[in-house]
Amino acid sequence: MTGPVLARPLLRPPAGKREDGSLAALVELKEVTKTYGPVRALVGVSCGFDAGRVVVVRGPNGSGKSTLLAILGALVRPTSGRVAHGELGRSRAAIRRTLGWLGHDSLCYPDLTGRENIELAARLHGLEAAHAYSRALERFDLAAFAERTVRTYSRGQRQRVALARALVHEPRLLLLDEPTTGLDVAGTARLIDVVRQEAARGVAVVVVTHDTAFEDAVASEVITLERGRLL
Repeated sequence: MTGPVLARPLLRPPAGKREDGSLAALVELKEVTKTYGPVRALVGVSCGFDAGRVVVVRGPNGSGKSTLLAILGALVRPTSGRVAHGELGRSRAAIRRTLGWLGHDSLCYPDLTGRENIELAARLHGLEAAHAYSRALERFDLAAFAERTVRTYSRGQRQRVALARALVHEPRLLLLDEPTTGLDVAGTARLIDVVRQEAARGVAVVVVTHDTAFEDAVASEVITLERGRLL
């Protein structure tokens, strides 16, 4: 299966230009190493992530994929090396305001409904809650369960609300860690559409996945980590 051809032009231009006139990556890593005590999670990783591109990160368990996402999202500082977030901002707070994150934990409050979780995320970003929820309701087909508390959800239902929450503020950088976990065929197809739409909007999307069919459907490019090193 070949990768997707984006149906719409970028609505937002990519990052600025380097001195030689070439386009600069939205996020760029230079010789990044991250250690946890004696464990080297990443070793000398250099790569860039461009606006409007979907980069799939492959690798076996323990290869440093989740650490790479955390560094891209300014959630973890590298031990050495340089991370440049370009126009996303210089401070960690500024970068995080541009970030959409979907990890193994849904980051939803289990005793709130799906609707309340989405509206809360909207308010935290200074958005009108009812409007944000209305958009998410249709985009992610939440009507059947959005008024129930999240603790009653299936894994796939939690994943859909978590993705809606992550995108409520139209982030510039979207980080997805195994996003198809728990999704059925229809849910995965919806996720593919959403990822393509976000890339077409000019978002830099980075995806960790072992789902090869999903990778084939969304990837603009693929990178592979092994024992913390970029192959």
